[in-house]
Amino acid sequence: MAEKLVIVGAGVAGVNAATKLVDNGYPGENITIIDMGKSPYERKPEEVMTGFLGAGGWSDGKLTYHTAIGGHMSKYCGEDKAMELFDEVINNFKRFHPKPEEVQCSDPQAEPDFIKPYFGLRLFPVWHVGTDYLHEIGKNWYDYLVDKGVKFEWETKVTAIDFEDQIVSIGTVDEIEYDRLMFAVGKSGIDFGKQLADDYSFPTEPKPVQIGVRFEAPQKHFQKLIDISYDFKLYRKFEDKGVSLRSFCTNNNAAYVALEETYGDYSYNGHAKKGEDYRNDMTNFGILMEINGIEEPFKWSRELVSKVQKHSVVPGEGYGGNKAQGRHQAKYKAGLYYTPDSEKWKSKTSEGDWVKAHYINENGLQQVKDHFQGYYSYIDDFIEDMKKVFPTLGDDWGVYIPEVKYLSPEPLVDYSNLALEQFDNVHFVGDALSARGITVSGAQGIYVAEGLLS
Repeated sequence: MAEKLVIVGAGVAGVNAATKLVDNGYPGENITIIDMGKSPYERKPEEVMTGFLGAGGWSDGKLTYHTAIGGHMSKYCGEDKAMELFDEVINNFKRFHPKPEEVQCSDPQAEPDFIKPYFGLRLFPVWHVGTDYLHEIGKNWYDYLVDKGVKFEWETKVTAIDFEDQIVSIGTVDEIEYDRLMFAVGKSGIDFGKQLADDYSFPTEPKPVQIGVRFEAPQKHFQKLIDISYDFKLYRKFEDKGVSLRSFCTNNNAAYVALEETYGDYSYNGHAKKGEDYRNDMTNFGILMEINGIEEPFKWSRELVSKVQKHSVVPGEGYGGNKAQGRHQAKYKAGLYYTPDSEKWKSKTSEGDWVKAHYINENGLQQVKDHFQGYYSYIDDFIEDMKKVFPTLGDDWGVYIPEVKYLSPEPLVDYSNLALEQFDNVHFVGDALSARGITVSGAQGIYVAEGLLS
């Protein structure tokens, strides 16, 4: 008789796991997936953080195809097996795609000479699913799982997990028993995962801080690099300082900055639409620092993000005392936006609204730098060198502050099935296991499912 499986989180990891199971005869009625968000039929485009297919599967759609990007899948199963699992994730997105023939792979080969004096350039294949199609993919995929009997609990928050008695508590009174549990939360559940690790004294592997800004500029400045590598990744390392930087999640053509809410604070990400109707000829990407040696890195990141928020403002005044046009100001909580050209306000969402952010001037930027405790100087240098490599860039850019990847300490797991050392029927996957991309998250879910099937 098949075990009763509960999956906490309906993101890419959990959905790929459930798909692998029911594809191979595992009874869907024995699978329950719990998520704080909504089904793809109820989920709005701006509800980025929770719901079916998680954040990346709802608003990104670029599947990296290399074991050095997005987490360390190969350390669990080896290079060949990791690539096999990546293929399966990509094929699932094609399988439920309304136009699978439009899923294309870019595979740049040569680093251009004009980059070399200033940056390294990571070149690797990327499959482009198309942001426009993600919501239709979600509906098709969801319908398949429901037809197979998989049960979903939507808009439901897991409040506690008793690993010893094998009980998941939801809300204030309800409980779900399980034989096997997959903890597949996204960024919004990382804090809960850390709490569980503390409560049960899991042995963990500390993770570095990953924080920075979302950079935006007209695409024309970067076109000569985009022609070589669409999802380019510039990087540099300062090993003696324990700091490395990389550009992350590049979006072009119809590129939009996205606001994310995690733990009540706001940060920024980006996505790109595929349809020409959305084209805005902009480029955005994260400039992320990986900082090693910070004591309690998760707490440090949370505190920094909370300090670079702005709640409500007097109309016409921004963070740092800047006078700005009235349309730039409103009474809301959001992160910050800085541009050296104060007349620019670049971004609207793909729905035509201003991206929520509070404009700051040089005084406000200095406050931000103080909160970064000296680390912002690396971002300044990164931008200054980009201006040398892309000489038309000048002051024609802006940054949204902050962008952050919360990485709580990673629980130590059995490499053969990603099960916890103390509880061999509990499996951690996705962001809960420091995956940093769609492909790796999905691969981890499939990897666990293969173990259950065997």
